Amino acid sequence: MDNCSKKHIPEMGRGFVTCDCGDELRVEPVEGCYKLHETPWLEEYPDNVPTDIFEVRFKNTRRSYYKNVNNLPLKRGDIVAVEASPGHDIGIISLTGDMVAKQIRRTGFTPFNGEYKKIYRKARPYDIERWQEAIALEHDTMIQSRQIAAEMGLDMKIGDVEYQGDKVKAIFYYIAEGRVDFRELIKVFAERFHIRIEMKQIGARQEAGRIGGIGACGRELCCASWISSFSSVTTNAARVQDISLNPLKLAGQCSKLKCCLMYEYDVYADARQTLPRVREPLQAMDGEYYLVKTDILGRMMSFSTSKDTMANVVTIPTSRVREIVAMNRAGKKVESIVDANSTAAVEEPTFRTEEDSITRFDKQNRRRKGRGDRRDRGQRQGRTEERAEVQKGGDKGNGEGEHQQRQDRPQRRNNDRRGRDHRHKGNRNGGGESNGGQNSTPKQE
Repeated sequence: MDNCSKKHIPEMGRGFVTCDCGDELRVEPVEGCYKLHETPWLEEYPDNVPTDIFEVRFKNTRRSYYKNVNNLPLKRGDIVAVEASPGHDIGIISLTGDMVAKQIRRTGFTPFNGEYKKIYRKARPYDIERWQEAIALEHDTMIQSRQIAAEMGLDMKIGDVEYQGDKVKAIFYYIAEGRVDFRELIKVFAERFHIRIEMKQIGARQEAGRIGGIGACGRELCCASWISSFSSVTTNAARVQDISLNPLKLAGQCSKLKCCLMYEYDVYADARQTLPRVREPLQAMDGEYYLVKTDILGRMMSFSTSKDTMANVVTIPTSRVREIVAMNRAGKKVESIVDANSTAAVEEPTFRTEEDSITRFDKQNRRRKGRGDRRDRGQRQGRTEERAEVQKGGDKGNGEGEHQQRQDRPQRRNNDRRGRDHRHKGNRNGGGESNGGQNSTPKQE
C-alpha cells in the first residue's frame, strides 16, 4: 500500500484506507485510526494462547465476538466475512488470543443463546467491492431519513446509519427522550431504500462516542477511545471534589455531565472522610475565620476574616483545624489560628502564565524607510536647527533685546489706541465701512 502512487481514500469510521489502483481495489486497515482502539499488549507475550474467538470491529464503536469454526489462519487486521441475520457482514479483526478473553470479561459480553456467531471466510474482492458500495450510501441515507422523520413529526434524531456489508440491511441509530412509535417510519424507509431496516435507540453519550471529537482536555473523547460501558454521573461528584458547579464546564459534547468527573471520585470521597468538619467559623482572639477553600489531597484548609470575600486568607493544615475546633467546642478561643510552634510555611503556587507575551514570536512590522521618511527627518532637523539658532541668539543678545523691547512698548501702545478709536468711530458711522465699501485704514501721523 505504501508503494502505491494512486489515490488513497481514508474511511475513518471503520479505520482503513482504500487505494484506487485502476482495476484493482485494495483495502488496508490503519492501526490506531478507529474508535475504541485496544493495544494488543499480550500479542508478543510467549505464553499467549491462541483461541478460536476473535473480536471483530465494524463502523465506529460497534464490535462483536465471533468464532473461527473453519480454523482459518487469521491475524489482527484481516478483513473477514461474518455471520449476520440475514446474510453476512464485513468487519476487521481487532483482537486475538488472550486479549479477547480479557475484553469479554471487561465488557460483559454474552453470546446469544450461548453460541458465538461464525466467521465464514476472509473477504474476497467481490465482498470488499460490495462493502464499499454500501459505505458510499450511508451519508445520503442518513440525510434522507432525517428529512422523512421530520416530515412525519417524530420526536427523534437519527445520528448515524450503518449498512451491512452485503447491502441487505441497515441499522439506524437514533436518540429520543421517550418512546417513539416508528412502525410507519420503518415502512417508509423500506420502500424508499429497498433494504431491511433495524432501528436501534442509543443514549446521548453513545451518540457522542460514535461521532467522535476532541474534549476540553485536548485529547480524543473517552467515549470514542476506550469507554464501552457508561456509569451514572451526578453533580455530587463535582461537589465532593470541590469543583465549581458551572454547567458549561461540567457538560461534555453530549450535553451531559462529563464522564471524567467519576475518575477520581472514590479517591476524593475517601480523603474527605478524614478531614475535620467545620460547620461554624473558627473563634480566635482577633475575630472569626470562615472556611473558604479546602485542598482535599494536600490536607490544607483556607480561612478568611470575611464571610463573602477572600480577605485576609490564612491557610493552615487540617491537624491545626482539628485542634481549634476542639477548643471552640470547649468554649475557648485561640490567640491565633496559626500555630506559633509550627515553622513550616505554606508555599503558594507561582503562576507564570502572564510573564511572557503571546506575540513574542510574531515578526515585528518594520516600515520600509522611503523618501517620505527622509523628508520628515529633514524637516524635523531643520526645525531643530532653527530653535537652536533662536535660543543661541537670545542668549547672546539678551541685554540688548530687553532694552529694545522697553523702548518699543510706548509706540505699540499708541498704535493700538489709535486703531481702537478708529474702529469705534467707524461703527458709529454705519458698519465701519467707507470709501466705496473698502476698508478704511487709520490715518498715520
